[in-house]
Amino acid sequence: MANRLAQATSPYLLQHADNPVDWWTWSEEAFAEARRRDVPVLLSVGYSSCHWCHVMAHESFEDQATADEMNAHFVNVKVDREERPDVDAVYMEAVQAATGQGGWPMTVFLTPDAEPFYFGTYFPPAPRHGMPSFRQVLQGVRQAWQERRDEVGEVAGKITRDLAGRELSVGGDEGPGEQELAQALLGLTREYDPQRGGFGGAPKFPPSMVIEFLLRHHARTGAEGALQMAADTCERMARGGIYDQLGGGFARYSVDRDWVVPHFEKMLYDNALLCRVYAHLWRATGSELARRVALETADFMVRELRTPEGGFASALDADSDDGSGRQVEGAYYVWTPEQLREVLGDDDADLAARYFGVTEEGTFEEGASVLQLPQRDEVFDAARIDGVRERLLAARDRRPAPGRDDKVVAAWNGLAIAALAETGAYFGRPDLVEAAVAAGDLLVRVHLDEQARIARTSKDGQVGGNAGVLEDYADVAEGFLALASVTGEGVWLDFAGLLVDHVLARFLDVESGALYDTASDAERLIRRPQDPTDNATPSGWTAAAGALLGYAAHTGSEPHRTAAERALGVVKALGPRVPRFIGWGLAVAEAVLDGPREVAVVGRGADDPATAELHRTALLGTAPGAVVAVGTEGGDEFPLLADRPLVGGAPAAYVCRNFTCDAPTTDPGRLRTALGGRA
Repeated sequence: MANRLAQATSPYLLQHADNPVDWWTWSEEAFAEARRRDVPVLLSVGYSSCHWCHVMAHESFEDQATADEMNAHFVNVKVDREERPDVDAVYMEAVQAATGQGGWPMTVFLTPDAEPFYFGTYFPPAPRHGMPSFRQVLQGVRQAWQERRDEVGEVAGKITRDLAGRELSVGGDEGPGEQELAQALLGLTREYDPQRGGFGGAPKFPPSMVIEFLLRHHARTGAEGALQMAADTCERMARGGIYDQLGGGFARYSVDRDWVVPHFEKMLYDNALLCRVYAHLWRATGSELARRVALETADFMVRELRTPEGGFASALDADSDDGSGRQVEGAYYVWTPEQLREVLGDDDADLAARYFGVTEEGTFEEGASVLQLPQRDEVFDAARIDGVRERLLAARDRRPAPGRDDKVVAAWNGLAIAALAETGAYFGRPDLVEAAVAAGDLLVRVHLDEQARIARTSKDGQVGGNAGVLEDYADVAEGFLALASVTGEGVWLDFAGLLVDHVLARFLDVESGALYDTASDAERLIRRPQDPTDNATPSGWTAAAGALLGYAAHTGSEPHRTAAERALGVVKALGPRVPRFIGWGLAVAEAVLDGPREVAVVGRGADDPATAELHRTALLGTAPGAVVAVGTEGGDEFPLLADRPLVGGAPAAYVCRNFTCDAPTTDPGRLRTALGGRA
């Protein structure tokens, strides 16, 4: 039977449309039905590229007997966490508070008033490793609901009150100063893994936002240790199995400390953030490896994640058909020596095995190896390696491809726009800038309404029904600010302004300066979610601080600047204590301490070589958070161009910060020095 999910736009919900479970979407109607029937709500939260979500779906939700039990005694609600990050955040906070850990799939039992009383993540079909089976859990919850209702109500009420009482201490009205940023750097140094790069142990996640902080800190202070940690981590990741050595792009995380075996799903947000990190590392050091990885990752996003409408899809699955009809994790990406010989013949297969670290015993399951670039003394013939890589990629393209989650998430597209615009500008790739502009056009056309309110998702050009959360407004504004700097089209600054104005009007607590993840007029949940920590992506809170600061630098707007500085109070509190989890907040704080610098390039039009050289030099400056406006004399595209004439008839750059301006210069070399760029 098809259930109510058949009409959904979420690929994750559509994966469950043919389950025998009578699923509902998150809606008032579902809770009304639970009240009418006097049964609890079973809330199941996941996302389309989540491996254990697929496992639990196959074992339990596709099983008729389990579904019968769910349908008889519960109202079953399925949520895509990527469409409803607010619902996910509120109940994940409850799961973590109650069990000390969280993750997906998330399974929560609620009263018809949406108050949680029993939690878990994955439950197996039969008891194992001390875990009850899913059906035992269903029976236990049903029994408690029928026989100990008062107790259930008390537990639910207490959990809900505890959550409501967890208000954040915001840390004051100003962001971190020199001392707190130095403490954050020291904290990162303690958690750094000098043998392997990265921070902490296994599993190891790519620390893209922390690396942005390290690069900005080095640019502002000259701290060599910060640059070293950033560069070494980037090199280890790029040589590891977490990076796709054939097709470019990064997997979600590494299950080991050495970056060898990834969890193979590829997310848009990781690749957008890492593409930008490697482009910025190249900008700081000129590293050839950083240049290659930035471009390969950008090309991966455009080639494999771009949708026909010009946006970017959310993710590629970890699992794919191994050729025998089984869905196997990593099947698309791994190689045995025998598979290399089939494609390459004996000689080139031996070469490929040495170059990519493919062994007889394998580095993954069943004798297969994840391709990496181990450090070798051997010198390889570059042309021959290129040929091997092309043939392996062509052979891999003939394997069954992993599934793609085609929904376009506004926030993650904002991150991709920023990365592609900057990478295209740095490396002379107008096609990448055009891809960024096309994604920006889609967001404006499909996701924004007449009041410039943003919708969280779209699919196949149709807008989804869920309101944007803080990270959508902030990350899209960040992407539009990057487009403004790169293209010289002031309309992107205007759109960014509309979005950050919503942040001030609908997400800001005026009393404390704190930010909420949902708007003041959004659906009321049992708690208004609010999380300043940066995890897989910048938090809405820190991303908003960055976008507000960039917009203020462009326009001189005092309210936007003040809101950014007050929002960074939380970074002052958390940065010295948990720097790994507030990396983007620390990066934004670096921009505040540096100014950020405002650069106006006044020229003779986009086709003029002297103007183009000054513009590119400005974009390549490493000064943290610098904003760039480019246009013609007397142009009104950007506030920064006002009253800025050519100098002696020649294009000129004006650099200001903290209400003070340098003398204008016509010399790219002097501009480079002023902005900390490489010669």
